[in-house]
Amino acid sequence: MRLSRRGLLAATAVASLPASGADAAAERHGRPRTGFERLADDGYALLHGARVGVVTNPTGVTRDVRHVVDVMHADPRVRLTAVFGPEHGFRGTAQAGGSEGRYDDPATGLPVYDTYLKSGRPLADVFAASGVDTVVFDVQDVGARFYTYIWTLYDCMAAARLAGLRCVVLDRPNPVTGRAALGPVLRPEYASFVGRRPIAQAHGMTVAELARLFNGEFLEAPVELDTVEMTGWRRSQWYDASGLPWVPPSPNMPTPDTALVYAGTCLFEGTNLSEGRGTTRPFELLGAEGIDGRWAAAVNGLELPGADFREAYFTPSFSTFQGRTVGGVQIHVRDRDAFDPVRTGVALLVTAKRVWSGFAWRPDHWIDRLTGSARVRTAIDAGAGVDEVVADWQEELAAFRRLRKEYLLYG
Repeated sequence: MRLSRRGLLAATAVASLPASGADAAAERHGRPRTGFERLADDGYALLHGARVGVVTNPTGVTRDVRHVVDVMHADPRVRLTAVFGPEHGFRGTAQAGGSEGRYDDPATGLPVYDTYLKSGRPLADVFAASGVDTVVFDVQDVGARFYTYIWTLYDCMAAARLAGLRCVVLDRPNPVTGRAALGPVLRPEYASFVGRRPIAQAHGMTVAELARLFNGEFLEAPVELDTVEMTGWRRSQWYDASGLPWVPPSPNMPTPDTALVYAGTCLFEGTNLSEGRGTTRPFELLGAEGIDGRWAAAVNGLELPGADFREAYFTPSFSTFQGRTVGGVQIHVRDRDAFDPVRTGVALLVTAKRVWSGFAWRPDHWIDRLTGSARVRTAIDAGAGVDEVVADWQEELAAFRRLRKEYLLYG
């Protein structure tokens, strides 16, 4: 469904909070102030009189690393009545594919509801049971289509519309910049919780921009939506320049370096190799039993921009190859402005299949869900090189980039 531009602007409001001295300083120095910071500085006027529920996780913190739920709960200007946890949970205790379930938060006494893998009417019923009338979203994303928090956002928007509620999205930086969208675009028949709608594999957007895109392009009907944008953030800015604290958005996303490679190396979840879970460098270390230095030599021979590949051996403490020593590569990004994570991920797949006879896709073809179609898998199986695989998605990527421009908030 595509709204007209006029319909989009009527459905989505970018909250125009009064500019403050801190906002002006942020603009001068390029140190972003998050949507939550600006909401709080304005006395939570946007939430006045509302029964508020917050969708968040450990990344929902202030600059001095207080959790936004704790801050709002202690502030009489906010009527905070519920918390909603995504994958990994509100306090972040669950591993991939898990959540914390329904409980009362010991710190605040607030009821915590589980949203993981809930959508449509069941999620709308959760919202209704909580008694909220405004759903606030404040979660740090990492910029990849298959990172599930953006689809929690999408599902919450759709469910809020069904329940007749308002959504408020508080913006945070895209940690790997918002310069460009990269990679294949999801085809609708491959939709899942790692990709609900046709966006690029590395979308190059913030969560507020994605919320506007979802409302204007993909929801059956728009939800009442306010987005609180940042000040001081530029699309070219990397997370380490933001001055904001990094809280791992999930257990295997320990640093911004992980996020930098994740949009490409997460594709190894669709193979029989380890993607480095169970190590201190998940998604930077890749390997399997029987792989030796030929893989690093092969991928280095492609002279991929911005990265070098070291022959590496490691023993995962959990997940694939738990407790067994495997060989493979470690990615070392030396020029992140030149580095293309999606092309690099494809190059690693192509070379791994060529040098290791044991290479196999997961039997459920999970790779197709991650890349958004069967084309990457079938092209690699047919012997295609990196350039051929990447060329296949350029037309659809160009179309997504044109669409994306309509919803961007920052220069």
